[in-house]
Amino acid sequence: MYFSSFISVLILWGATSLSAGGFTLYSNDLSGQLTKTQEFSGFGCDGRNISPELHWSNPPKGTKSFAITVYDPDAPTGSGWWHWVVFNIPSSVMSLPADFGNVAKAPMIHATQSVTDYGKVGFGGACPPKGDRPHRYIFTVHALNVDHLDLDSKASPALVGYMLGMHALGKSTLVSYYGR
Repeated sequence: MYFSSFISVLILWGATSLSAGGFTLYSNDLSGQLTKTQEFSGFGCDGRNISPELHWSNPPKGTKSFAITVYDPDAPTGSGWWHWVVFNIPSSVMSLPADFGNVAKAPMIHATQSVTDYGKVGFGGACPPKGDRPHRYIFTVHALNVDHLDLDSKASPALVGYMLGMHALGKSTLVSYYGR
């Protein structure tokens, strides 16, 4: 009796997880470790500061826009470090190309990039202190229930994060590490 109940639960669980889809973030540029390509250029770092290619699939029903954030919870600040904040990505867009975070280039996709903890708009790559343990860089795509957040490029990461929390339908995350 116990065995057949166990099998029934496994079958039900498998069917549920398969039918649920699954909002998922991917990258052709990221693996478990970041590289000099994604390292910041400044603050004592000499990387290329190129944001990675990102793409996602299976957003929740009702998604009207997306946002991307990159956060380092291991930064020695007491509050972590925001490396990238992008929002108002149209729901028809399911990817960002490499170097999208370079605001000096003409954008191929209409979206808003706001200030990071570097005090600049756009992607700010990894730059952990030399000799510190490798830091976690959490890349997250947020599916939102609104077409547009009424914020601009001067919005702080905390304010954007608050608005993302208020309008989130779901999110998916990739984690990469980097140390110097």
